Amino acid sequence: MPETIEPLIESLLYEGYALYPYTPGATKNATPTPFGILYPPRYAATLPSTFDHLELRCVVEASHQARICAQVRFLAAGGQRHEASPQRLELASVSVGALLRRSAGAAAAARREAMLGGEGGRPLRVAIALEALELERGVHELILRVENRTPCARGLDRAAALAHSLLSTHPLLQVSAGRFVSPLDRPCASVNTFPVLAGAREDAVIGAAIVLPDHPQIAPESRGGLFDSTEIEEALLLHVRTLSDGEREDIARHDPVVAEMVARAAAATPEEILALHGRVTLRDPAGELRGPVSDAPPLEPAGLPDPSAGEREAEVDGVRFQRGCKVRISPAPDADLHARMLDGRVARVERIMVDYDGKVHLGVTIDGDPGQELLRESGRLLFFFASEVEVLP
Repeated sequence: MPETIEPLIESLLYEGYALYPYTPGATKNATPTPFGILYPPRYAATLPSTFDHLELRCVVEASHQARICAQVRFLAAGGQRHEASPQRLELASVSVGALLRRSAGAAAAARREAMLGGEGGRPLRVAIALEALELERGVHELILRVENRTPCARGLDRAAALAHSLLSTHPLLQVSAGRFVSPLDRPCASVNTFPVLAGAREDAVIGAAIVLPDHPQIAPESRGGLFDSTEIEEALLLHVRTLSDGEREDIARHDPVVAEMVARAAAATPEEILALHGRVTLRDPAGELRGPVSDAPPLEPAGLPDPSAGEREAEVDGVRFQRGCKVRISPAPDADLHARMLDGRVARVERIMVDYDGKVHLGVTIDGDPGQELLRESGRLLFFFASEVEVLP
């Protein structure tokens, strides 16, 4: 497996595994909350929104000699509440031609069923199968189907059914001597999963449990999975550091996976936390770099007009307004209280602004106001429409 894919899968597997504040007694952690759940067939049949299987369908451009590798990764419940262990089921690599011929040997290589999990929990019966359909010469549709065949009693609620379920299920396909077509360019009817291109090359597809772009990557600034990664990592890491000593002890006693995450967050340095705040990369609009990548903000080109200065003059319904002219405030009857309190006062037009719709806004200071000079210098102006003032000679 490409090195860039393994960290991605590890992060996706534990997405939703536990939520802040991560303590086992928190209501939100009473049952697992991951995506990509394959329920046992008996429970899945009771609801239209639940599935006991998934199908990853995608298009690959490859010769009949190209070999396909398939696997599925998931979590199996292994204890109370959200505790679970990672599991993997793989198929032996098989050529595209063998899949198309569907010989006895190919059928055996492209199907597998196994009992997985069971470490502190119930064993799960998992089946995986791979098929290929030829769309045109050198272009094929691959179908990877994963099924949960675990038996369970009738009448289970969701919390009980999760103990018999595949959690955070992520199928993966890889091809040698070929390339996958982006599912965005050539979508197929996948079921209960969202296929995306993975890795630096186009030789792998992941069936994600959440919607991702092609070639998703873990940011180099990341400090590792926080299980709640649909949130902002910087904020989550800071939240973890606010846990009390008692909460940390409770977490460590119940789930070593979460305890390791808390310890990693606590060890982050101020510089590492600051690096999570964001990154600025400057690139030419045409795609070529103007210069070396820099975290420094861009410099303002010389000679640009000040957009806050406004216009020197403007004409509205035959009335000309100029910067510095005197006006008398005459607000409309439905104006706010502050504007009506200034009715009849004389003001100086300090700024004339025209919005995108062509409407004129007059920024004024009030004559006789003790702070008029300060307001003028600081730009803290009162704005009126042209219809709300009368120009004085």
